[in-house]
Formats: sequence, C-alpha cells, structure tokens
Amino acid sequence: MKHGPERHPIPPAEVSRETAERLAAFAALLLEWNRRINLVSARDAAALRARHIEDSLQLLPLLPPGTLLDIGSGGGFPGLVLAAAEPGRPVHLVESDRRKAAFLATAAARLGLPHVSVHASRAEEAPIAGAAALTARAFAPLGRILPLAARCLAPGGLAILPKGRTAEAELAAALADGWTLRVERFISRTDPHSTIFRIARPDRAGT
Repeated sequence: MKHGPERHPIPPAEVSRETAERLAAFAALLLEWNRRINLVSARDAAALRARHIEDSLQLLPLLPPGTLLDIGSGGGFPGLVLAAAEPGRPVHLVESDRRKAAFLATAAARLGLPHVSVHASRAEEAPIAGAAALTARAFAPLGRILPLAARCLAPGGLAILPKGRTAEAELAAALADGWTLRVERFISRTDPHSTIFRIARPDRAGT
C-alpha cells in the first residue's frame, strides 16, 4: 500500500454561470419529484445546496479526463451534478431503483446533457468497462466498491469515494482482505470530519 496518512485540501471547483443555472434547474426538478418519490429526506431538502450539491461538486477537481461511472446515483449525487458541471464528459449513472433511474433520465434530458446514460440495474450488473473515473457516494462500504472499481476502471483509472467517520476502518478492512491500494486522502470541503479517497485502479491477491 502506497499512501501517507495526511489528508490534503481540495482546490475549489470552478462553476460557470451556465453551470449554476443548470444546477438551479436540477434542484427545482429534484424538489418537484421529491414530493412523489424519496430522493432526499425532508430535512436534507431544506439544505439541498450545501448538503448534496456542494458536497458533490467538490469532487470535480479530483476527476481525471474521460468517462465517469457513478454507481448508486440515487437522486443524482454526485454523478448528475458532476455531469451538469462538465456537460461534454460522458457519464454513466447506475441506479437499481427504477423510479430514481426515471428521475435521472428525466433530469438529464431537461438539463440538456446528451452525454449522460442511465442504467437501471444493480451495480454488479452494469455493462460498463474502461471508465476513467468511478464515483460512489453513500452507496456501500469500501469492500463492496473495490471489486466494482477493479472491473469497471481502465488501467490508470481512479475511484473517487467520499467517506464519513468510518473511512479508516473501511480502508483497514479492505487491506486485511487482500487489496493492494494506492490511496490519496483529501479533506471534505463540506464536512471536516469526512475524507475523500482517491484510489488508483485496485488489485487484489488471487484475482
């Protein structure tokens, strides 16, 4: 394992006027759909910008160029937010809940994001390979995400994974389970107690 324990700051994400307008339209659409299906909790809806949109946008400076795969996209965090910030980037959103997948497809169309593809399937069944970057927010422990990253990322690809207070415990468990990892740590701009891992395409002994 090649990494140091230090957490680094993330540069602020540059947001254009057009991006700000797309994100405002996205937030309005999400709140409209949230009356019918549970995309965010009522408490989170009141703090949608800070709790979800800004939390997603902070990943932008950590992404390499190329195709992005977001697993467990839910209400569009972080994948659809990142697609709105970079509308020319190919983005695949994977969401097993068909109602949420329908919202994602509607939102991508309304926001004018033709490079976004929505996959209504389990992450393990998504037909994606060769991605430059993989993101997953509030989806699953690191031990479940790493096999997906190993399968879906291109050589040199990166997994960018926000984690809360369990970050170090999840990392230690993954190492004990035989994963060889090159990890960078970053301090979340929205929660100083949270860590964002940037992990090169992982390998595992015996696979």
